[in-house]
Amino acid sequence: MNPFKKRTAIRIATVSVLLASLASPATWFVARENAEEGVVSLAIEESGRMLRQHDAIDLTGPDAAAHAALAAKTISGGLFDIAEIYDGQGRHLAESATEAGEAVESSLPKHDVPGYSAASYESLKLSGDRWVLRVFVPLRASATDASGPITGYFEGVRVVPPWQQWQIISTSLTAALMVGLASLLCGAALYPVVVHLSGENERKTREVLDSHISMMEALGRAIAKRDSDTGAHNYRVAWVAARIAERMGLKGSEMQALIAGSFLHDVGKIGIPDAILLKPGKLDDAELAAMRSHVAQGEEIVTGMGWLDGAHAVVAGHHEKWNGSGYPRRLAGKDIPLPARIFAVADVFDALCSKRPYKEPLGFDAAMAILEQDTGSHFDPSVMAAFRTMAPDIFDRLANANEGDARQLLDERVRRHFEM
Repeated sequence: MNPFKKRTAIRIATVSVLLASLASPATWFVARENAEEGVVSLAIEESGRMLRQHDAIDLTGPDAAAHAALAAKTISGGLFDIAEIYDGQGRHLAESATEAGEAVESSLPKHDVPGYSAASYESLKLSGDRWVLRVFVPLRASATDASGPITGYFEGVRVVPPWQQWQIISTSLTAALMVGLASLLCGAALYPVVVHLSGENERKTREVLDSHISMMEALGRAIAKRDSDTGAHNYRVAWVAARIAERMGLKGSEMQALIAGSFLHDVGKIGIPDAILLKPGKLDDAELAAMRSHVAQGEEIVTGMGWLDGAHAVVAGHHEKWNGSGYPRRLAGKDIPLPARIFAVADVFDALCSKRPYKEPLGFDAAMAILEQDTGSHFDPSVMAAFRTMAPDIFDRLANANEGDARQLLDERVRRHFEM
């Protein structure tokens, strides 16, 4: 399993387990509440039927106590273990209890004279693992009119038997397990969908990135051709700069910006006239000023190009010097962006070690001697400290590298740092 699929599986599994752990207890609670309410509703309905059967609804007549006593005795032998009946003023008229009801009666919390207007219940856990449901029902002459006058009160206590406790628990547990399983199955079903969509998105992202890099390379080659170069210089300096930056800890977008900026550092030369760009002799002051304008023109080209915006630091600062004698802004020290300071070392090292129409390549020791001499004036000492230890290996890798070799070296860095 590749890292992306592994991360996706772990995240979806984590979310699914979290949902299951939250939803299952909630479902358990709701299912248990519903089961309790079902038992209570049935008990209230049955007790109402029995009260009407024994004329114990209107408790205002002289026979009210007798009717209430008969109804209480009948009800306590059915769904309730304790049945208590009060008249409309809350006076106690009758009470009956089974053996189980008598066993729990002393443990029940006491209450004031009845005065409620709506049916309710409470679920109580008593000592000895006993579970009781206690209901409170106001009695009215009409079973359907909740606004009618209250003629009495019925209170019943049901000691939930073990078989019913198990039934409620098992029903609640089944519902909770089903919800938990549904959450896990939902996660399992989502995994291939997410992987597929992410794969498609990654593929399209890579296609866009490939096109961006191809455009970068095309621009770089176009610049090199105008400057009578093969284009290998751009590949080499971008690779060397990336190696130095790795040693200095650059990652992510900073590294990507450095690579793009290194490859396109001279993009502004597109706007320099051939008469100046290709002049074999020394440039006069006006021509030199025109040549140096390639920095500003390069800034204009890369600014606003989305993913190439990050190249601005190198394009704008690759001719600045540590002591402030560079151009165009005469920045000094750490005011020069780090990518530009890194590129400066890579650019000069490659220029010294490469064959040009006007010079032969220098050897490693001669090139390093010039770099060391200019450290602290042209080059950032901290960049040179990082480069110094890796310079021999870089020199050996590039000594006989052609444009194809240099392109392959850079391609390895691009794929690593652009996560391709």
